[in-house]
Amino acid sequence: MKLSVCILVSWLFLIEAWVCLPQEVIAKRGGERHSVVSRNAVPISSEVEVIPRTPERLERGKYLVESLLQCTLCHSDTDFSKRPTEPMPGTRGGGHIFERAQIFGPGSRLVASNLTSDPQYGAGNWNDSDFVHALRQGIGHDRRTLFPMMPYRYFRSLSDEDLAAVIVYERTLAPVHIERPKTWLPESVTRTLHPLPPVEHVPEPVKSDPISYGKYLVTGAHCELCHTPHDENENLISGLEFAGGQVFNGPFGPNGQRIQVASLNLTPDPSGISYFDEKRFIEVIRSGSVGARPLATIMPWSYFRNLTDDDLKAIFAYLRTIKPVKHRVDNTEPPTYCRLCRKEHGLGNLN
Repeated sequence: MKLSVCILVSWLFLIEAWVCLPQEVIAKRGGERHSVVSRNAVPISSEVEVIPRTPERLERGKYLVESLLQCTLCHSDTDFSKRPTEPMPGTRGGGHIFERAQIFGPGSRLVASNLTSDPQYGAGNWNDSDFVHALRQGIGHDRRTLFPMMPYRYFRSLSDEDLAAVIVYERTLAPVHIERPKTWLPESVTRTLHPLPPVEHVPEPVKSDPISYGKYLVTGAHCELCHTPHDENENLISGLEFAGGQVFNGPFGPNGQRIQVASLNLTPDPSGISYFDEKRFIEVIRSGSVGARPLATIMPWSYFRNLTDDDLKAIFAYLRTIKPVKHRVDNTEPPTYCRLCRKEHGLGNLN
């Protein structure tokens, strides 16, 4: 059984997560502009025991975790009936057990680890290097290879300084005293899993280039995972990158109603979001609605809405440059079979 990067929103199936050059972080929102400079930036290897804590890293890390990376969406029991979504009380960062693991056979279990500072059931006794290994190589704190629904293939592209900031913030999460069982998958699955090679250094993105910086942000946000359909072995279908059609089932409708929804085509093709302009794109992300039509809560607009205007503009600038792909997807229409992605989604029969 061949498996590579898998379904759902990294944001729905993170398994376990989680170095440094001087940088200037420019944030802009509502006309306010400020810079944050890391004062204790030093090169950090995957074997570092302690990443220096600074207020600047804590601020940057909180921004990334609670917006671009959506870490607490998967590492909490999330209430999808809320708009925006929010963790169930007392579970924020405390891990989550995913029901869908049964697709791998009886007894299978996928678990997002408790990342909080709880010393007994959480990450309170982990080293910072445990987070680095997980984010860049897919290696858990217990040295097992993480299932690739945890999007370490994307997180490894975070700059050294951004990764350091993420870890500094994650280590401040209030303790959640919830014991989560370990992930268990059959040998037919685990023997296909292999860690990625270490990353020596990832430089800071060029923020003065909106397209280049937008690509950096889109990669970190792992948009490709959900907005590219997967084949029968959960591999991304080549030629349909960002073209939508990946199907999700769950409590993602109004008031937590269970629905089936497909990811939308984000390419600049007429069947995608070519009709969006920058202003509309930002409005959709901020409101969670396209006009009067609400987005399903599985789409993590609840986190992306916390991004700055400048970062959202960069994301949109990059999305305008990706290859247009003709692939009609419309969740207001009844699902029909699509010969391109081999899924059933609205307007599938027109592809």
